[in-house]
Amino acid sequence: MLLTNYIRAAMRRATYEILPDGTYYGEIPGFQGVYANAPTLEECRETLQEVLEGWIILGLQLGHTLPVVDGISLTVAKEAV
Repeated sequence: MLLTNYIRAAMRRATYEILPDGTYYGEIPGFQGVYANAPTLEECRETLQEVLEGWIILGLQLGHTLPVVDGISLTVAKEAV
């Protein structure tokens, strides 16, 4: 549920624009490298969410600090060795 809420909150920050070629471009401010381009707005939203999900997974695997969104923080507790 935490991950779902985080993704929803991040997606609410997304911005979209129509490019000169008629396609849609979307990005999420504060999430470097999370963007999408597609023929329709709906496809752009879906692709953007897929990119966001992959970005989150990779960030967590690499131990990156992810942005806090609407008070939601995704952190992985490190095990004591």
